[in-house]
Amino acid sequence: MSTKRPPVLDPPQVARRRRALSEDERALWDSIATQTKPLRKRARAVKIVAVVVAPPDPVKPSARKPPPPLKAIKPVLDTPKIAPPLAPIGRREKSSLSRGKKEIDARIDLHGMTQHRAHAALLTFLHRAHRDGLTFVLVITGKGRTVGPESERGILRRQVPLWLSLPEFRMLVVGYEEAGIGHGGEGALYVRVRRAR
Repeated sequence: MSTKRPPVLDPPQVARRRRALSEDERALWDSIATQTKPLRKRARAVKIVAVVVAPPDPVKPSARKPPPPLKAIKPVLDTPKIAPPLAPIGRREKSSLSRGKKEIDARIDLHGMTQHRAHAALLTFLHRAHRDGLTFVLVITGKGRTVGPESERGILRRQVPLWLSLPEFRMLVVGYEEAGIGHGGEGALYVRVRRAR
């Protein structure tokens, strides 16, 4: 006696909803979007136009020197230096840094600085780190207050990642990640410095 098995039904498909962006994510997106520029088109090939010169009137060869040969003109293409994109620090490297297996070469504390002063100090610090061949540095921004009427005090915590995405910083920085708890957590960043060529 054979028993029939019930037919196997596919599980119902559940539609995935997209997650809405938080205010911080929206502000970061807006600031990055305003800084981007479309890629430049390739330079067009320079057309060489041949110029036909009418032969001069016959003159005695001894009375006139021959004209100097024409020099070839090389087209000069303007190729501005483009800042490379940022790349995140790998999970293993971040773990090694937070556990102390990899050394942090230098650190800068931006606590209590104005935005203008912090921007200048960070740019100078990263130029020096780049010149000295450092690999990983710690940038301490502070967490700021996220509760209460003084919630705006965490401005450097929000601004430093935006600054690092600017071209003048991308020439010095490969990427960055939030630091481990032992190094300041949300109030600090591990930054990988770009090697000098």
